[in-house]
This record gives sequence, C-alpha cells and structure tokens, in this order.
Amino acid sequence: MLSDKRRGGVENSSGVARIYPSICLQVCLVPVLQAAVKVSPLIEKVSEHKDFKKLLRTRTNVLVLYTKSATSGDSKLKLLSDVAQVIKGQGTIAWVNCGDLEGRKLCKKVKVDPSSKSDGADLLHYKDGTFHTEYNRPATYKSMVAFLKDPTGAPLWEENPEAKDVVHVETEKVSTEITSYSKVLLHGNVCFLAQWCGVCKRMQPVFQQAATETKGTYVLAGMNVHPAEFDGLKQEYNVKGYPTFCYFEKGKFLHHYENYGGTAKDIADWMKNPQPPQPKAPEVQWSETDSPVFHLTDDSLDGFLEEHPSALVMFYAPWCGHCKKMKPEYDEAAEYLNKDKNSPGVLAAVDTTIHKAVGERFKISGFPTVKYFEKGEEKFTLPHLRSKDKIIEFLQNPQAPPPPEQSWEDKPSSVSHLGMEDFREALKKKKHALVMFYAPWCPHCKNAVPHFTTAADLFKEDRKIAYAAVDCTKGPNQELCKQEGVEGYPTFNYYNYGKFAEKYNGERGVSDIFCRCRREPPQKLF
Repeated sequence: MLSDKRRGGVENSSGVARIYPSICLQVCLVPVLQAAVKVSPLIEKVSEHKDFKKLLRTRTNVLVLYTKSATSGDSKLKLLSDVAQVIKGQGTIAWVNCGDLEGRKLCKKVKVDPSSKSDGADLLHYKDGTFHTEYNRPATYKSMVAFLKDPTGAPLWEENPEAKDVVHVETEKVSTEITSYSKVLLHGNVCFLAQWCGVCKRMQPVFQQAATETKGTYVLAGMNVHPAEFDGLKQEYNVKGYPTFCYFEKGKFLHHYENYGGTAKDIADWMKNPQPPQPKAPEVQWSETDSPVFHLTDDSLDGFLEEHPSALVMFYAPWCGHCKKMKPEYDEAAEYLNKDKNSPGVLAAVDTTIHKAVGERFKISGFPTVKYFEKGEEKFTLPHLRSKDKIIEFLQNPQAPPPPEQSWEDKPSSVSHLGMEDFREALKKKKHALVMFYAPWCPHCKNAVPHFTTAADLFKEDRKIAYAAVDCTKGPNQELCKQEGVEGYPTFNYYNYGKFAEKYNGERGVSDIFCRCRREPPQKLF
C-alpha cells in the first residue's frame, strides 16, 4: 500500500490526511472534461499546415471553424456536429484550435485570429481549394445546412429580418403548421417558392409588408418547395410554377391567389374577402379583331401577293411579347396604307403557330419577322421596322435594309469567345480568368463590351490571364449559363484554373475590369 505522501497526501496535526493541490486539480478536472462538447467524428480536427493544405486540395466545399481555445467554440461545435450529419458527402467541416501550439502556427500562416471575435470563434468557407467567404449568416442548423448545400446561393428567406412576420413553414404538414399559431386564426395564405425564382424575389418584400400589416389577424406563410422531397406537396396543391399562393381556411386548402403584380395592400384587402380566381376570358385572336391588317393563311398568301405587287408581311406568334408591342403600330400604319387607293403598299400578317407551312417555307425562326414582297417575290427581311412611321416611310421608298451590325464574336479582339464545348478546357489552363456572360441585345452588355475588350488587349501577352465571353442566347450555351449561375446580363464570373471563385459586382469601366484580373485571389493561403 502506498504511503500518504506517495499518494500525494500528508497527515495534519489531527491525523487526517490532507490532499495535495496537484491531486485535487486532477480530481476536479475530471467532471469538466466529461462535460466538454462531444465533437462529431465527421468534423475534421486540423492542426498542421500541411494537413490543412491537403484538406483544401482534396475537398471542394469546406467550412472551417477557428477557435481561440479548446472550449471557446463549444456552442458552434455542438451545432456543427449536427450539421455534419446532414451534409455528409456534400461538404466538409473542419476545426482548428488556434490556442494550442501547432494550431497557433497554422492560424498565423492563414492570417486568421479568432480572438478578435467576441465569442472567440471564426467561421470561414473555402471553395475549390481557395478562400470563398466568411460565414456571416445566422448560426442556426437550417441556415448552415442550406449554406453548405449551396455556398453561392441566396440566403434563406427567414434570414431576412424584414421577413420576421412571415411564418416560415418547414414541413409538408402545411395546413397544420399555419393554423397552430393561434386558435382564433381563420385565414392563411402560403407562398410556395423557389430560392432562385426572380418573380419570387420581387414578390417577397410585398408579401413581407402584407404579413406585418395583417399580423394578429391572418397568417401569411412562406415555404421553399423546390427540393425534390416536396414533390408530393407540389402535386397536392397544384404548384406548377413559382411563386404559387395557396389560400387555407381553418387548415383546409380552398383556392389560389393569382395577383402576382399586387401590392401589400392588395394582399391585405384580398385576405379580408378571399375570392377564388375568376376564369380568364380567352384572348381574342388578332385576326378576329377589327384590325385593318390583311390576315393571311397557308392557302391565301400566294394569291394575295399576286394581287398586291408591294406588300409587307409580319410573321408572328400570339404569345410573343415583341409581337404584342408591335401590333398597335402595325395596325395604325395599316389604317393609313390599306385603305388608301394610292397607297405605295399594303400590310399583311400571318400567325405561323397556326399556318405552319408558311412559317417553314420562309424559314421563320423568330418573332416578329417582317418581310417585304415585290410582285410576289421575297425581296428583304426588315428587322428594323417596328414603328408606324418607319413602316410607312419604307413603303414609300423600299430600300434594302442596312447590313446587320457585326457581332462582337466576329470582331477582332483579345477576348476569347467560348461555348459549352470548349469552356472548361480553355479556362482550366488560366490562373486568372474573368468571363462575361452576355446577350447581344442587352444594352448594358453593349456598354460593357468596349471596356472589357480594352482590358483584354492589355493582358493579351500574359498566358496565365484570360478575358472570355459567352453568348448565353446561343442554344448550347443556355445550359452552360444556367450551370454558372447566370440570372441576368451581363454577369461577370472570376475563375481560378477553371474553378469558379467569385462573382464580380464592381464597376464596368476599363480600369475596374483591368484591375479585376491584376489582383490576387481573395486570400493567399500558401
């Protein structure tokens, strides 16, 4: 048996053994260690710089928690342990303790100081091997899971403080959830949406304001039903597009609300007396209106052109927005030209969604297409004729249209014009690449082109830098632009060896675009 001294004790004057402080320290630490947060084995503990580099080299989506000590990030570690279970296989969570010796060296190398944070913890995200962004969204399970599933996606609707009065539904039991907030609530209007939907984004502020104005009387709720797990719910409530507004009363779905251009007041007023959508009157066909235009068919076109030696024919589709905009101008011009015996020519139109043989015969691929016929023969295609005055002016003196403007792609420059077939291969060889996704008709794109081209010329000798452009209106490129997150024109994306790094949202002058490819990636790690 060990003596009291060897056991760390000594007898006092009363003969009772006294425990040395060192033994007390060991004994007292046991419950503290046992109470420490249990960290999920899915969270990778990293302390050496070489392991950190390997992690970023082998993983494409990494969220790293830096803490100033072993316990300063306990609350976040507990939360991240739960998150790690859900995003397994889609993302990686790592932990660096900047308080121990090796961790301190690593934190110093990557220039991270969690002690500057009020809670002693810092969360940084790395994408495709490089620093992407600081995680500054709410420290909640749902927000973190959503972020790691789509690090470049828009924040959740409920993360917006202005949406605090919208009830954010998370389960398929929609009718139960919106009526559970108060027994006196009778009405509920649920907005089913998708995070990426442009119309949803425009409607959200309106819906939020309506929720605030009607708080305590009605429930206005929102739910992202785009994930496949909600396919059954979408079928149940006939959700065929986004947003879809469903009206519930006492937990029972009654009908839809369809005023997508409404104001907050419109929604609030409608909730006072909710009525089902009124059946829409079928749109009257242009040919069935009191239009002065001659409306032709597959069978009547040739005879009409023989009878009228000078004629303009507009090939259109009823659903085409540009056609609808042009119709009033065309009608007004026809009122003058088609009823005047001394008219220099006449105006006609063909709905090629009905009279398809005509559309195929003249190779109509876009709407509206305006063609000029002289003595029954096609002479010109006239894309510039859209107004009443231009139409009348042309028929008074028919001339060949000006040659089409040379496309950006056909003009000599140092910009690389890429498509679906060569996009990945071309960019993976470049350390820095700035890509402009554009549409030829877009005015903002046209304004940016000369600046982008000039910046590209400045770097034409540097083989590590590329300025590239993608025309998103070309068929195969449409899918590419969708993959790269293009939602409007122009969109500028910055790539590092072919991997997306960030969106460029700065000015579009030549000096600003020039500087984009001069600077290093956001954070130099190695």
